[in-house]
Amino acid sequence: MIDTICTFLTNRIRKEMPEIDDDRAEVINYGLQNIVGEIPKIFLLFIIAFVLGILKEVLFMFVILTPYRGASGGFHLKTHLGCIVGTTAFYCGTVLLSQHIVLEDITKYILIGISWIFGMFMIKLYAPADTENVPILSKKDRKKKQILAYITYSVGLIVALLIHDNVISNIMLFGNILQTLTITKLAYRLTKNKYGYEVYGDAST
Repeated sequence: MIDTICTFLTNRIRKEMPEIDDDRAEVINYGLQNIVGEIPKIFLLFIIAFVLGILKEVLFMFVILTPYRGASGGFHLKTHLGCIVGTTAFYCGTVLLSQHIVLEDITKYILIGISWIFGMFMIKLYAPADTENVPILSKKDRKKKQILAYITYSVGLIVALLIHDNVISNIMLFGNILQTLTITKLAYRLTKNKYGYEVYGDAST
């Protein structure tokens, strides 16, 4: 259904703009699929969160993690069903985990410190982690997103360190760690993704 809608919209765009070639049309179609596909995915995520009694926590995580996710990137699952399942597991699973784990102060401090070092290293290596369908080839854009990833990740862990609410602190900590894992080479191999810059060569200026 989503593929049909996006193909129809892409064809309409090409009809209005004949200069669009097949490669650009493919990128447009992929972008439309992401936009249109996000609507049912988010809707279903919030329904499941409501049923589980964790809607407020999932909403908080969704809003607070969006800047880091947008800056750092990450792999994309190949099917809409897989994406829905993966997204729901990511948000609801993180919240449920956060509710059932209590970290002592010293343990939390050590874990946050290790997570920050790990995150800085992964961001340096892989962020922004693009895909072959939506590559980020401009060096300027890549540098900007990488800097934003450094900032948003660090801010998230600082909040996790300072906030006294155990669940919210855990959501900030675990959410940022899991998001960082989605940009790693191992995650890309497991999900059969390719970095866009690897497919299309060195970034341009």
